[in-house]
Amino acid sequence: MKPTDIGAPDYFHKVVDCQWACPAHTPVPEYIRLIAAGRYSEAYMVNWVSNVFPGILGRTCDRPCEPACRRSRVEDEAADGRERKEPVAICRLKRVAADYKQDIRPLLPQPAKEKNGRRVACIGGGPASLTVARDLAPLGYQVVIYDGDARAGGMMRTQIPKFRLPEAIIDEETGYVLGLGVDFRGGEYVNSLKNLLAEGYDAVFVGSGAPRGHDLDIPGRKAAAKYIHLGIDWLASVAFGHTTSISKRVIVLGGGNTAMDCCRSSRRLGGEDVKVIVRSGFEQMKASSWEKEDAMHEGIPILNNLVPKAFTHNSGRLTGVTFEKVRAVFDEQGRRSLIPTGEPDAHFECDEVLVAVGQDNAFPWIERDIGIEFDRWGLPKLDERTLQSTVANVFFGGDAAFGPKNIIWAVAHGHEAAVSIDRLLNGEDIAARPAPMTHLISQKMGIHAWRYDNAISADRRLRVPLRDISAALKNIRIEVELGFDPQLAFKEAQRCLNCDVQTVFTSKLCIECDACMDICPMDSISFTANGEENELRPRLRAPALNLSQDLYVSETLKTGRVMVKDEDVCLHCGLCAERCPTGAWDMQKFLLKMTYAGAGCRSAGMQPASA
Repeated sequence: MKPTDIGAPDYFHKVVDCQWACPAHTPVPEYIRLIAAGRYSEAYMVNWVSNVFPGILGRTCDRPCEPACRRSRVEDEAADGRERKEPVAICRLKRVAADYKQDIRPLLPQPAKEKNGRRVACIGGGPASLTVARDLAPLGYQVVIYDGDARAGGMMRTQIPKFRLPEAIIDEETGYVLGLGVDFRGGEYVNSLKNLLAEGYDAVFVGSGAPRGHDLDIPGRKAAAKYIHLGIDWLASVAFGHTTSISKRVIVLGGGNTAMDCCRSSRRLGGEDVKVIVRSGFEQMKASSWEKEDAMHEGIPILNNLVPKAFTHNSGRLTGVTFEKVRAVFDEQGRRSLIPTGEPDAHFECDEVLVAVGQDNAFPWIERDIGIEFDRWGLPKLDERTLQSTVANVFFGGDAAFGPKNIIWAVAHGHEAAVSIDRLLNGEDIAARPAPMTHLISQKMGIHAWRYDNAISADRRLRVPLRDISAALKNIRIEVELGFDPQLAFKEAQRCLNCDVQTVFTSKLCIECDACMDICPMDSISFTANGEENELRPRLRAPALNLSQDLYVSETLKTGRVMVKDEDVCLHCGLCAERCPTGAWDMQKFLLKMTYAGAGCRSAGMQPASA
């Protein structure tokens, strides 16, 4: 194999997996180290630079970073033999920074002293539009956000129950953005994009979400319509206080996170017999595993492999739902088909039904004669990288761009769209994306001493404390999760393997004493003859069989061998560097700074804090 360029960003793409798995590329190990050191405000700012809403996402994120966490690769099975290899609680540690920070307003960018004369309209006050505003307003752009609701937040405010996300957190973190000199026009619904463009905006960003819930066109739907509600509309009605109760017997149809929010909200509004009924199997449900666990913890059963056939009613009053029993069959491409089992239909009695079987985009306010093209699914045709539509100065992001995803994807889209808008309005090629800035810094302070805590904790993942269930179910506005306290946060932060502090090997200093190989607790270092990758991997000390993880291969050494390290199971413990008598091994921190619009990433408050 060829020697590895340790400084190459694409190499660290495979090593610091959590940072790259996060759509906003949050420097996860960086802020976790700061939390362990009790430097919560700095940890918050590291998050704020990339994901904009640390307190919100620390409670609600879908956690794409956690499946990529390398901690789960190195844990042993539990004593009872069950597989419980769990990642670091990255998401809930993010909340710790938000909960225990001091006043960070002095660290934020200040509103631009002078405007640059360019006006940008953002349609929708959700996370995507707020991110665009956050990036562009400090650069002097006059950013106007239009939203039909009176307060900013979009789906974060209307579709996430307050027992998961308190309103005060939304107010605080949207307020940081609006405080940058953004003109938020709440209660102003845009009903014509053509008219908005005629107002002379230099660019328009559409971040209106996916506001239309899927319905079910099955017998009984119209007759019992009074008792059947679309999940996202019902959640919004609850959020604004228009709906304050529900019947005792409730069925929630759907297997996504919205369905979990609907059933848990129903329990708090008077539902005593609340069921979630899903057409798919339990493992195929779209809801996050922890969302399903939380629902079941609150006494809500989840029934699977049942397809709704009809709503039953008595003179228009709902009496229940009839279901066909199915089983899943997967073809060679992994595509699922639901096949009837032939068993008798199942009928479940209920008084109300919440339908949470999906969401669609809806753009009735975008005229079809202004040049914006849509595909057969009703989504705008976009450049996937720049988010530019077929009208050069109109951009889309969040759920409005590619359909429903989650908050962190909306933030990532907002960053990319802001770069595109800034480059377009400065006459630059928006397809030429600024490269991220990377840097390697040695962590050595002296012999056997490092700037980071390289002790490896053997603790299992800690569970976030919950409020007593009897108290939690009495009030829909009482937050259920209590969050980590500083002591629990420290213990959980210690589980992080510091994947961004990487072993760096200098071939010319190596005397091939094999001391590093002997001391490595994971047998991840081998000195051996070079070869082709498929031939080399099986003959390493611990065969490196995970082909998705790069090997670290040195230049040829004096004996003709090469040093090969399996990054898949390296603990980043630094024992190789401590044992090495010549300093051939070093521990160096990899810094990745994403490039945002204009000079935004280099302005006040936009610098990642040093650990």
